[in-house]
Amino acid sequence: MSTKKLLILSIVLSLFVLLGIAVYHYSRFYDGRFHIVFCDVGQGDAIFLRTPKGMGILVDGGPDDSVLPCLAGHMPFWDRDLELVILTHPHADHLGGLIDTVSRYKIKNFATVDLRNDTGAFRALIDQLKKQNIKIRYLYAGDRFVFKDGVSLDIVGPSRGFLELTSPTGTIGEKSEFANIESLFKYKDFSILLTGDSQAVELDEAIESGRITKVDVLQVPHHGSKTGLNSDILDVLSPELAVVSVGKNNKYGHPTEFILKILRDKPALPAGKDIMILRTDENGETEIITDGGKWGVR
Repeated sequence: MSTKKLLILSIVLSLFVLLGIAVYHYSRFYDGRFHIVFCDVGQGDAIFLRTPKGMGILVDGGPDDSVLPCLAGHMPFWDRDLELVILTHPHADHLGGLIDTVSRYKIKNFATVDLRNDTGAFRALIDQLKKQNIKIRYLYAGDRFVFKDGVSLDIVGPSRGFLELTSPTGTIGEKSEFANIESLFKYKDFSILLTGDSQAVELDEAIESGRITKVDVLQVPHHGSKTGLNSDILDVLSPELAVVSVGKNNKYGHPTEFILKILRDKPALPAGKDIMILRTDENGETEIITDGGKWGVR
């Protein structure tokens, strides 16, 4: 076979391979369901959500660039757009990976809490946002997003009053957890509450105001810290699945035995099942998939 024919054959075969990859990616990522992925980023948070029509949402970015393989694994190779990126609060284990994410993806909307942090990582993120000409929107309880395929996002915390009370200077230290964005995502009959490093006092306020009731899935606040959750809150939220985003053998002792015990001791749900507990340090990356009625874990 001549060199010319071999070249043509190679091109044809390459096109068939690319077409096969494209068809596979399209069928996998545009399946008409809502996907929520708790990325395994070690001691930190990064949650990627893909709506039924393929819009990408990222809540936090973890401590480093380990969020990037998670995004690549859950987006088609041609998609470099993120409809919305939310930073729950400016701590290093939530914002570090966003620096590279902002430089590599087209961010259509960036939102966070109105708090600042005097660290190099936070300044680098702000500089990258300015470089990409991305405006920052500050979120408060009551803000709402509705996506064109029926997924809704309600910001249930913090309220303006809570933010002013807990962080009157508008800053947050690396070792102090104050106001933090709490995000309630809904798709038809399915709901999931993402909590970041929220503390029980902020969840209490959201519950008392009526902004949160029962949810199907709960992100356990603050990597399982003992100050993030209590039995009364759990009674109201009554999740079927609790996910802990946490690093292996972390120095903080997360998740604490106190939190694990109240999750294990919660009375069986009406369906007769105990709360399922999944941890990224033990179970790795965790993906929840729902059609808005039934949901499961992969």
